[in-house]
Amino acid sequence: MIPRAAESLVHELLAGFPIVTVTGPRQSGKTTLARKVLAERPYRSLEDPDVRALALDDPRGFLAQFPDGGVLDEVQRAPELFSYLQTHVDNDGRMGLFLLTGSQQFGLLSGISQSLAGRSAFLELLPLSQQELDASGLSPETLNRRIHTGGYPALFDRPVTPRRWFPAYVTAYVERDVRQLLKVHDLDTFQRFVRLCAGRSGQILNLSSLANDCGITHNTAKAWISVLEASYLVFLLQPHHANFNKRLVKSPKLYFFDSGLLCWLLGIHDPEQLDVHPLRGPIFETFVIGELRKAWVNRGEVPLFYFWRDSNGNEVDLLIESGGKLMPIEIKSGQTVNRDYFKTIERWTELAGAMATNPTLIYAGDDKQSRRGVRVLGWRQVEEVGG
Repeated sequence: MIPRAAESLVHELLAGFPIVTVTGPRQSGKTTLARKVLAERPYRSLEDPDVRALALDDPRGFLAQFPDGGVLDEVQRAPELFSYLQTHVDNDGRMGLFLLTGSQQFGLLSGISQSLAGRSAFLELLPLSQQELDASGLSPETLNRRIHTGGYPALFDRPVTPRRWFPAYVTAYVERDVRQLLKVHDLDTFQRFVRLCAGRSGQILNLSSLANDCGITHNTAKAWISVLEASYLVFLLQPHHANFNKRLVKSPKLYFFDSGLLCWLLGIHDPEQLDVHPLRGPIFETFVIGELRKAWVNRGEVPLFYFWRDSNGNEVDLLIESGGKLMPIEIKSGQTVNRDYFKTIERWTELAGAMATNPTLIYAGDDKQSRRGVRVLGWRQVEEVGG
């Protein structure tokens, strides 16, 4: 198993809660992590029909198999079990009894918030971060290959290429989740929708345009985006509310969690294609913001991430809110630092005044430096943003 940065956090949470729930995309390593942490306790997957049938037909008898707790995998498949879990852990009184995992936010989080409020801590486990790959000695040597491969653990512990793995992943998990959540019958249209979303990663989300290009209604596009969010395939970055005397855009920006999946959806089958791809900038931005999000959630922190864009098109790619301050971050896919890279971040810093702190530029090169009052970090140093 590739060591996960969140493992120590799981142990910490188990000391203070009877249940810890690990969520995240399918195949991100949730089951492997849970079984390692509670290696001496029983494991059951609610994906298995016979296990799920027992849990639903005789929940008390099912939980009796876990006198000292255990691991329950994909628990969103049996939400009726949550009320019985509540009684079970309340009667027991011990901490650290159960690790639950789930890959869909809809049924999982709503069920737990109703039945297990105050009894379960939550942790997101996303695909492997650059820090985790560096620590394990598995990080690809080049930026293009790192972006193209993404971070799903299977691509690092099996002899399989992204070009072979991602089609199976989408067929086996994404389409099945869609059927469960939306009862979508026209999978061809949904697949086209996902690919159109890929072409918009790192851009302002225009649901009307997306719906028109896909031949679906605005409400359908909105519902399908929600499913992609619930399945941890995409996330939305909201615009920051402070206007700094400028009219701002109000729509969010769309990002994919994993750059490897994004590349496959865009038809990028070779890492070298990224050098000349017209979407290289948004793809690199997707990769960087995804890495920053992993850094925050691996520490158990809520990422208060935003972007800023005024009506004139001036934009700061990322604002990170902390302690009443805002850290502006510009993301550039060039390997050489250009003086033009600093224009927008300097303008925003002047407008924000005392709210601004530690302006940062992240680029596709390697050197760490400081220029014009801005911290400059290479792509391998993204983790230092939170340091």
